[in-house]
Amino acid sequence: MDKLQDAVDILKAYNQEHIIKLLQNLDEEHKENLINDIYNIDFHQIMELYENTKKPIDIKESKIENIDYLDKAKLSKKDLEKYNELGENIIRSGQYAVVTMAGGQGTRLGHNGPKGTFKLDVYGKGKYLFEILADNLKEANDKYGVVIPWYIMTSHENNKQTVEFLKKHNYFGYDEDSIFIFEQSDLPLVDTEGKLLISKDFRIKKASDGNGGTYSSLRASGALADMKERDIKWVFIGGVDNVLLKMADVTLLGVAIDKGVQIASKSVVKSNPHEKVGVFCKMNGHPKVIEYAELPEKMAEERDENGELKYGESHIMCNLYTIEAIEKCSREPLIYHSAFKKNSYIDENGKEVIPDAPNSYKFESFIFDAFEFFDDMAILRGKREDDFAPVKNKEGVDSPKTAKELYEKYWKRQAKKVREEV
Repeated sequence: MDKLQDAVDILKAYNQEHIIKLLQNLDEEHKENLINDIYNIDFHQIMELYENTKKPIDIKESKIENIDYLDKAKLSKKDLEKYNELGENIIRSGQYAVVTMAGGQGTRLGHNGPKGTFKLDVYGKGKYLFEILADNLKEANDKYGVVIPWYIMTSHENNKQTVEFLKKHNYFGYDEDSIFIFEQSDLPLVDTEGKLLISKDFRIKKASDGNGGTYSSLRASGALADMKERDIKWVFIGGVDNVLLKMADVTLLGVAIDKGVQIASKSVVKSNPHEKVGVFCKMNGHPKVIEYAELPEKMAEERDENGELKYGESHIMCNLYTIEAIEKCSREPLIYHSAFKKNSYIDENGKEVIPDAPNSYKFESFIFDAFEFFDDMAILRGKREDDFAPVKNKEGVDSPKTAKELYEKYWKRQAKKVREEV
């Protein structure tokens, strides 16, 4: 009873009376679970995030400047060989690890399950997204004579399905001892009045706290400690849905080592000034990715003396870090962004409500917001047709159809290149 009263007092203090009414009508098991949830929520943080949804985003143009990059296609043969050798040495020495962010569901694709379990219709028989990544890593392992440790971040929502799927498919031939699966952290959802949503199992409804949560989740799960035990020096972090992602890009690694920086990223040039992608820049003298919605139109269209967009380097979730940088990012708090989403919930009478329009805020941090913790970073411009074929939407741009086409064309070019070299 004391615990229940304490929970009620907390809820009253933060204007969550709807949950108090619901608690009164729950059986003992559901009541205990919900009370435990209440005890484990930082209500002050959530209410602060909710209040921030009412404040406008303020970007001061004078604080933004463009950032330097290297174009891989324009590197001299000598420089390319130098960078590749530096990168190869790290991978061959077993000091390189890869993290795949796979916490999302395939909802936008019309796929019922974790996004990594989506099957892309390539070469007739198709390939799962996890399978494509596994093949990518196995190719690097064969080339450099190692087994790269593979860390896979799931979410509370899809962890069980992901683990079962990978076991069922025998990890697509990847060494199970070199795979470390861990869960991403999450945050409660709140409605437009700051009320926490309740899920169908009568728990506080939560959602993953954005890809920026990768850093702290690596530390909290023990994955970071595992990396240190393996003497890892460099860590690549990428998404599960880019079928052309190069997870062991020795050129990118070599550029970072040569420049003496702790973080690096691969970019592709924007297809047009108003493409809906985040772009690299410098703000207050530090590296930053600014979201397309936050970049003033005048700056989005600005060009340099060569006629190229000054803010044209797109962030494609292809990021590289020293282990020290991961450690730093895991301990520094990131800012949270809010997204207005449609979420079903259980009302105070225990009835499910399915809204027909966005009704609640999801809070998420972005992985690139950690770039600001550093003085500089290396950026290597790749090519869209070689490096970026995301599977995000059911139809149209960045859909299975466009990804299939890019994937098959890329490997056709690679096969032709091999024949010509022979």
